[in-house]
Amino acid sequence: MPEYLAPGVYVEETSFRSKSLEGVSTSTAGFVGPTRYGPVSGDPELITSFLDFQRIYGGLDDLRFGTSPAQTNYLAHAVRAFFEEGGRRLYVSRVFRFADDFAVDVNGVPNRHYGQANTATVAPPAPQITLRARFPGRAGNIRVTFTARLGANALNAANGERTLTRVQDHDLVFVHDGAAVVGADGLHLLRWNATQRQWELRADGTTRLLGPLTSSTRVRPVTVTVDVEFPDDNTPSGFGSAQSLGEFGFDPRVPRGLTNTFTRSPATRFLFLTVPFALEVPTELIDPAQDPESADADNWALALARELLGPAIIGTFTNDRTPIEDRRAVFTLTGGDDGLQPDEEAYAGREDLHDYIHDPLLESKNGLLAFEGVEDISIVAAPGYSFGYVDDPDRVLAIQNEVINHCERMRYRIAVLDTPPNFLPTEALNFRNLRSSKYAAMYYPWVTVADPLGDGRLNLPPSGFMAGIYARNDIEHAVFKAPANEVVRSAIDFELRLSKAQQELLNPQGVNCLRYFPGRGFRVWGARTISDDPEWKYVNLRRYFAYLEHSIDRGTQWVVFENNGPQLWDNVRRTVEDFLFNEWKMGGLVGDKPEKAYFVRCDRSVMTQNDLDNGRLVCLIGVAPVRPAEFVIFRIGQWTADATR
Repeated sequence: MPEYLAPGVYVEETSFRSKSLEGVSTSTAGFVGPTRYGPVSGDPELITSFLDFQRIYGGLDDLRFGTSPAQTNYLAHAVRAFFEEGGRRLYVSRVFRFADDFAVDVNGVPNRHYGQANTATVAPPAPQITLRARFPGRAGNIRVTFTARLGANALNAANGERTLTRVQDHDLVFVHDGAAVVGADGLHLLRWNATQRQWELRADGTTRLLGPLTSSTRVRPVTVTVDVEFPDDNTPSGFGSAQSLGEFGFDPRVPRGLTNTFTRSPATRFLFLTVPFALEVPTELIDPAQDPESADADNWALALARELLGPAIIGTFTNDRTPIEDRRAVFTLTGGDDGLQPDEEAYAGREDLHDYIHDPLLESKNGLLAFEGVEDISIVAAPGYSFGYVDDPDRVLAIQNEVINHCERMRYRIAVLDTPPNFLPTEALNFRNLRSSKYAAMYYPWVTVADPLGDGRLNLPPSGFMAGIYARNDIEHAVFKAPANEVVRSAIDFELRLSKAQQELLNPQGVNCLRYFPGRGFRVWGARTISDDPEWKYVNLRRYFAYLEHSIDRGTQWVVFENNGPQLWDNVRRTVEDFLFNEWKMGGLVGDKPEKAYFVRCDRSVMTQNDLDNGRLVCLIGVAPVRPAEFVIFRIGQWTADATR
């Protein structure tokens, strides 16, 4: 109650309406599986287009696990199919099975790995600087080009005075007088002496002032541009087109310091996902961030520039006509691979995973574990997990069980499963019978598409297509409408064209078939779960209840810790009834009256005194959902003209 301590007029706001309850999204999907590149731990990134996926996780090129032959990049193709079929929002969790565990140094930092050895070491003189790919994978064997750039002369020698313009404290500059360099190689770190209020040029323990410099001396800022080329087997050079990452300074105390951006753990998520490598600087150099005023800290930028560019490039700075190609230092990272074939442990997620980033808060979020913190996901798939079933059935079934178990544990999700490739109908039926769950649906056969990397055809698992069709169905119709009799837009054929008799074998057991119909195209012709419980036979029924439960769960969080009495009960009942009335009006519930479509009870009839004493509020809700017209029957008979109907 508000306090009224002095006479006066008090205006208070109050609400006479019940709390509103908003339906949750059901069209967001989550894919888990191996990719060419990208983070293997941490919160999964939201993908809204295939271009987003390519930028973070690589393209469609094949994967190579260990010594095995190249394998189709099924997850990348599934992402492409998801968006082509109408999907809008997708989270991706990359799995990677390291060939060996990281060796950890005395500081607890991983320092080597077979599966993440994409490195290039700058040549002596020491100390050596190492370029290392941020994420594992063959796609991390990139080519990095550092191009030195010289700015205009910043020294102003008018009227016998020496001043600098267009520079800032900690800039690296090159000082020369004609062909003669000032100092060992002309490189100096620019420092502002606040006490004497003048600029200083520091290099190799020597400090120079501007005064002694002649009017013909040039003081030119030195920066570097960084370009990256990713591997591309389809080009003669083996690399794709260069991508510019920007222009940088050498000292970390400037706004765009090289080692601020190219570090193991950048300051922003954007840099983490878009900067593909890190510069590992030896501990012999004093980090200016740790001791900014140390004299040794000023050597950081000098050592970094000399190591990356080398004396041959620095020696060209006195000649402005030097071709730009002669001012480039090129490094190719080598040793990266795609690891081993991911197993069920990699898909499920490891609590003890260690990667190059080595962030304890992120490393535990890998595989399906990474999806547990994302509430928006309602569709889960592991495209390509069923490939290789003939050679290793235990691995395939274990991965499938992990995906189903994840959805059962999270309650508001459904798993979209694939049958293995090249299966006959009886084999597909036997594969389905190995597991029953009301939180999963299985599709057969695989979908044939035009190979985007060649001129031929490619068979892909149907889960990526179906996840997109689920999303499209929810957006264009509603979640309570069965995601069936929908066109598979990107299909040019199916791995096997099923007949009606073959589907009659599969459909009753919960194997959803993809069929071709002349004149109607390639369509989804099934909407069942793999549950043996007839109450949860249909996919749309399971997903609709997940939608209702999740919406009520999220929309009634305000109830917690309110006074548990009749006023609260009435408020909860009205809130849920208003939500269900709207669902009935949209056609999600059957019944010609609301009373026949749903009921909500929240009173002493559903709560005992023991419930109240233990702080429990019980609300009993019943709904009559619509079911799909799976079998449309028209009964036709003869009748005479004088017969009554």
